[in-house]
Amino acid sequence: MTKFKVKAPGQLNNIQIDLPSSKSISNRLLILNALSFSPFPVKNLSDSDDTRALATALTSNASIFNVGAAGTTMRFLTAFLSRIVGEWIVTGSERMKERPIGVLVDALTQIGAKIEYTEKEGYPPLKIYGSSLQGKTLELPGNISSQYISALLMIAPTVTDGLTLKLKGDITSRPYIHLTLKLMEQYGIHSEWQDDTITVSEQPFTPMAAKAEGDWSAASYWFQIVALAKEEATITLSGLDRYSLQGDSKVAELFNQLGVKHKYSQKGLQLTKTGEKTNRFSYDFTDQPDLAQTFAVTCACLDIPFHLTGLHTLKIKETDRINALIAEARKLGFIFSSNNIDDLKWDGKKESASSPASISTYHDHRMAMAFAPAALTDGPLIIENPEVVTKSYPGYWDDLEKAGLNVEIIE
Repeated sequence: MTKFKVKAPGQLNNIQIDLPSSKSISNRLLILNALSFSPFPVKNLSDSDDTRALATALTSNASIFNVGAAGTTMRFLTAFLSRIVGEWIVTGSERMKERPIGVLVDALTQIGAKIEYTEKEGYPPLKIYGSSLQGKTLELPGNISSQYISALLMIAPTVTDGLTLKLKGDITSRPYIHLTLKLMEQYGIHSEWQDDTITVSEQPFTPMAAKAEGDWSAASYWFQIVALAKEEATITLSGLDRYSLQGDSKVAELFNQLGVKHKYSQKGLQLTKTGEKTNRFSYDFTDQPDLAQTFAVTCACLDIPFHLTGLHTLKIKETDRINALIAEARKLGFIFSSNNIDDLKWDGKKESASSPASISTYHDHRMAMAFAPAALTDGPLIIENPEVVTKSYPGYWDDLEKAGLNVEIIE
């Protein structure tokens, strides 16, 4: 097993980081490009594992697709293939086979899709018999993964009579659904979202030359690094859209509470440590679940008690992120707690911990990237299986070294 030992630098001043492209936007654009039969390649595509998996599948002549750990690819591809005549098999890693997909399959079945589970009921792998689909009104829980909803929305214009989605209860990750609809709009697709109902009629796509913007989720780790720096710190991030469609752009506003101010310039987004931090941090991450790990680790390292809510989707990510955070934070001496449903809290309680801590990453890119910056306050630490970052930010470790952190390979 590969391990990296991460040590803090002396200073973090005047550093320029070129962020990777957004995986969320890249994957949506790939599907929309394919649905529109666009002759234009998507520019600035993410180099992440998830985007590579989807791009490979969409350009392949194969009928069997192994998407590995790419959850977005699994969900988007399932809906996409259900409307293409043929027989298809979609499978993935062992963890992927534990991630539920029944809600999406049930919805597709209601509009005429023919899908079988080849192993465990409600989970991948899937055998899909592609055919034409007949639109109707589908009722779905609003608190399911937005990827299910986005998968249905993107194929809706190709479904006879279109689709109407009625979302019951609280709606999870509204920004991701909004992102999908806005990107569809770029391809000429009109939609209506009123209250709990989204309607997309049957209509043609208009091919376009699309470009993916920089990833605000990746930016969150640099806000974290500036917040945890011992001395003055200034980092400039390039590639971000000031008026981004990404829900995670909220990170800039939230980090004001943790001592980081931001300013836009011609060079990019400049982050500066202010040291002015709140005494307690509370936030509902329903709309930005991918930021939760960053904020949990940052707050603990800054000695800021916190209560994070709206985390119900974290239990079905690459790992059960709530329990993974509890287990790994304890290695740094922080005692987190949870209702084991949708929250994570820390009241400031600590215990002694051995150093250097060895952080398990659970095949989860965000566990690696959220814990590595803790080396700035808790001394050197070890990150196990550091290669997991390729899922969304392949150049993460190189960028840490560029910023002055010492990243050493150990056995």
